[in-house]
Amino acid sequence: MGKPDAEGHGPADGVPGLPPEWGRVVVPDDASALAAEAAELRRELRRASGLPGGHRGLGLPLVVLLVAVLTTLGGLLAVTWPRANRGADRPTPAPYSPPATLVGRALPALDLVDADDAPVPLRGLLPAMIILLDGCPCPDRVTDALAAAPAGVSVVTVTGGRTVPARPTIERQARALADPAGGLRSFLSQPARPGAATALLVDRAGTVTRVLPDLGTIESYRSDLSALAA
Repeated sequence: MGKPDAEGHGPADGVPGLPPEWGRVVVPDDASALAAEAAELRRELRRASGLPGGHRGLGLPLVVLLVAVLTTLGGLLAVTWPRANRGADRPTPAPYSPPATLVGRALPALDLVDADDAPVPLRGLLPAMIILLDGCPCPDRVTDALAAAPAGVSVVTVTGGRTVPARPTIERQARALADPAGGLRSFLSQPARPGAATALLVDRAGTVTRVLPDLGTIESYRSDLSALAA
């Protein structure tokens, strides 16, 4: 059994004593007498938590739901928000540059094929105006070239693949050939452009004298074509 200390405090029967500042503590025989104090204590705890007592259990689920909604809205805005610089992200196509560096170079010794799939040496047809029709059939341009070409100057039309186009129904006809290997287009180092026919003027020595990336009217090349007959 414990004994009280010199001032009369402390356990007298083995039970720890209470702090002296608490004063005199009275324990009722009936616990219901403390109901009012218990209710007041619960009200204080609810006020300290900041949530109404009836909705305390909904606090965490509401926070999780709010975060999920905000995350979804943020993702939608990031995808659908218009960007001012989207147009600037697209690369600007390089402008077409005429292959002027071919002027003065020798035409390579290419063998094309005719309608019978027989090889035809291209340099054997010089001097010539060679018109590539892989970007455009352009029958009117071919007809104009035939009308303007002086005697002794060949007009040669060249298509890709092995298909040779039908010859125009006029008195003078172009020499229609195909370039299945694509050697002539490779020599130009320029791709075929839809709606445009490319032409080369080559003298009898095999030297390129003029390049027409987009074959136009006769007046744009008449003098160069006449010079091939000299």
